[in-house]
Amino acid sequence: MSLPAGAHTNQTSSPVQVLASCGPVPGDSSAHRSVYAGATSATSWPLYTPDSPHAKHALAAEVLTYGPTAGTPVVFLHGLVGLNDHWEELVALVKHRLRCVLLEMPLLEIPNEDCSIEAVTTITERFLRERIGGPAVLVGNSFGGHVALRLAIERPELVRGLVLAGSSGLIEKSMVSTVEIRPTRTWLKSKIEELYFNPSNVRDQDVDRAFQALSRPRGARAMVKLSRSARRDVLRNQVGRIAAPTLLIWGRQDVVTPPEAATAFAQLIPNARLAWADNCGHVPMAEGTGVFAGELLKFCEPLGA
Repeated sequence: MSLPAGAHTNQTSSPVQVLASCGPVPGDSSAHRSVYAGATSATSWPLYTPDSPHAKHALAAEVLTYGPTAGTPVVFLHGLVGLNDHWEELVALVKHRLRCVLLEMPLLEIPNEDCSIEAVTTITERFLRERIGGPAVLVGNSFGGHVALRLAIERPELVRGLVLAGSSGLIEKSMVSTVEIRPTRTWLKSKIEELYFNPSNVRDQDVDRAFQALSRPRGARAMVKLSRSARRDVLRNQVGRIAAPTLLIWGRQDVVTPPEAATAFAQLIPNARLAWADNCGHVPMAEGTGVFAGELLKFCEPLGA
């Protein structure tokens, strides 16, 4: 989950925490369309094939592309309630050199049977095969980073490089000691602010969208299932198999996937490099956009991106 000055994403077992950390709600178009500016294409992609048992769920991902038409694609994967516009500020700084592909999936709308990290990984794999058609650099925040990790482990032929920011899959710390089933907006805002080094970066519209999502039973249930699935899926014994070059970009003040998660990933993944974003919490693409962009460009250059 990457977000401009108000984005959020994480993967915890509490619906409130997941909402707070993941940002705006799909379907809210109010501060969501500026990301189209400068896109070379904006298309949709069906989550299910006609022969899928879930074909009746006519769900589609939004796919935006920016930058050159040649070169290794750089695919951005958001968190549980992420949107494509959460990558907007970062993409604006790198699209002059990188072929950027933003994949926005309606994760809170997927059928109950697919509310798992495994199912979302399978859907993402099909997207890479059908729409990308070759290896890509995967950039994932939080839940999106977890999906990218699984693909690098299980489908290495699809991953040219791996960039993780506040990724789950190893260490996560719960921020909610008591869960309010029907939280007030004030309480929810306080939980969202904990994800940032500077709480003034939290935007009112993001709190409103999180509050709206929490009041929707289907969305709340999906978040709980997806987040619990991610927390159960600890990859400590598997990440050593990752062959792709890996860049870890981490906020030094991240309290959800704390600094020890970043250092553990760096020690366990064979070809990994760790870059810190100072004065930054769980969303380095929001609070450390310049650092993130510079590190991403440097990382992608030898990969043909």
